[in-house]
Amino acid sequence: MLKKQLGFFSVFSIAAGAMISSGLFILPGLAFAKAGPAIVISYFLAGLLMIPSMLSNAELATAMPKSGGSYFFVERSLGPIMGTFAGLANWLAIALKATFAMVGIGAMATMLFPQSGEGTIKLVAAGACLFFLLVNLSSVKETGRLQVALVIMLIGILIFFITKAIPSVRPDKYTPFAPGGIKNIFVVAGIVFVSFGGLTKVIDVSEEVRNGPRNIPLGMFTAFIVVNLLYVLVVFAVVGTLPADALSGSLTPVALSAKTVAGPTGQILIGIAAFLAFATTANAGLLSASRTPLAMSRDGLVPKFLSKSGKRFHTPHFSLLVTAGFMLIVIFTLSIENLVKTASTIMIIMFVLMNLSVIIMRHSGIQSYRPTFKAPFTPWIQIITIVIYLFLIFGMGDIPLALTGTFAIIAMVWYLFYVQRRIDRESAIVYLVKNVVSKHIQRTGLEEELKQLALGRDEIITDRFDELVKNCEILDIEEKISATDLFHRASEALAKRLNIGPNELYELFVAREKESATVVKPGLAIPHIVVDGQNVFDILLVRCKEGAVFSELQEPVRTAFILIGSSDERNYHLKALMSIAHVVSEAEFESRWFAARNIEQLRDIVLLSGRKRD
Repeated sequence: MLKKQLGFFSVFSIAAGAMISSGLFILPGLAFAKAGPAIVISYFLAGLLMIPSMLSNAELATAMPKSGGSYFFVERSLGPIMGTFAGLANWLAIALKATFAMVGIGAMATMLFPQSGEGTIKLVAAGACLFFLLVNLSSVKETGRLQVALVIMLIGILIFFITKAIPSVRPDKYTPFAPGGIKNIFVVAGIVFVSFGGLTKVIDVSEEVRNGPRNIPLGMFTAFIVVNLLYVLVVFAVVGTLPADALSGSLTPVALSAKTVAGPTGQILIGIAAFLAFATTANAGLLSASRTPLAMSRDGLVPKFLSKSGKRFHTPHFSLLVTAGFMLIVIFTLSIENLVKTASTIMIIMFVLMNLSVIIMRHSGIQSYRPTFKAPFTPWIQIITIVIYLFLIFGMGDIPLALTGTFAIIAMVWYLFYVQRRIDRESAIVYLVKNVVSKHIQRTGLEEELKQLALGRDEIITDRFDELVKNCEILDIEEKISATDLFHRASEALAKRLNIGPNELYELFVAREKESATVVKPGLAIPHIVVDGQNVFDILLVRCKEGAVFSELQEPVRTAFILIGSSDERNYHLKALMSIAHVVSEAEFESRWFAARNIEQLRDIVLLSGRKRD
């Protein structure tokens, strides 16, 4: 288990820093050549396309806060075949994007040393890779702090540019507004969309986030709003301050605009901002990319040594070294233009899989899937998004599609020869199919794993009530019965546990019910009796789908918490009643209770309640 060292500002900075890169400092000039001033709309639309994936990722990350989240979510939802592809693909895509950012840092060196060549760019990029590797090896906390500092400086410079440039915007620069037509607005939106992909990198380090249920969605949403606003305002300012012939096709559009409105000082500041943008993308990329081999190693999909963490700094040093080594190879040996496009294609495929994972998990019937944030309008928003993303994928071109297909074949071969014989784990999609074809489903390892993740996420320390529920008997009754029949069945179930005759227990239940009714609200009863002895206390959970009739004047009881205790346990009896009150008052208790497929799911519903523990 990795240490939780990342807070809200670290989450915000990882997400924001991973988004602000070439999409802002290089793409506007290339996009303008296609769509003209309408690229402002394209950037806004690209941000809108990211919203469904952001919501889906936030839900999955709050339900399953694990390192290598992108891989983990897909593997647990869609199975080991898709998990193998997703893990290797996510690692490759993020690593290539981070490598591209490091090459961008190297390219910045040519501004300081105009006579330098490609060798200098590669050496500086390699130096940046080694620097970020050392930071990541030393501490996740220090990595987060560096990211916060870099992002604060970057956003500060961009705000300075916006305040200087917008007063100089000339309306005539926006005519004609869309010379390339409506189609090109959407084409450019698809190109720019990938720039927002960094938003979801934070889910790959979700295991290391403090108070994840709050900080993960809040950090992601805040980063999205801030960066989307910066993108639109910066692009609006650039288009409104540069001549069309100077902007079209330019690789330094923001720097040109800054020089126009603020002179050489503005150009230098934007140069610094571009450096910071590449640095934040590279740092966040190495951090999140390294967590995917870690997660896959834990599950047996890649060699075990990749999951080892250093004893001193608690960072996955082998995974970091392998990821950084791959980046260095790319820097020195490969031309990455088509590989970057391939990484973009793979990233969109990952978004498709993540949206599909939410649909599968939400409708699987697994009661221990407990996200603290739920994506709205599921599954419709995910279905529409998947269709849109598929159009974007096929618009990437033949070479990226061919390379992605080749990579998929490699992943399949790895699964067949390495993974298949090592793991036998049931996924949510298998559980969903079983749920459709059968009413009776055996408990799976996935249910237990999700339960443990939820308990760890909420930092729940079990109390006596939890321990009682873990070991108690549960009656799950299909047909309609009478209260006396319920008491007979409860007595039979409890007799051996308490070493008391079933008839004696039955008489106590009947006498207690005659004394005063134990139905506390429509559909819920808490029968309780006092037995002889010392330190005796037990619980019996009951679900009666058609109801137990306690009185013709009352709604049949479909849920019962039966309490049995000795007289010296009266104080704890009151505490147990309070615990039950908190459990049954939760918003989704009844829907979950009656949707549960077996008695272990009923048990989980009580154990995973958000009640206050002693």
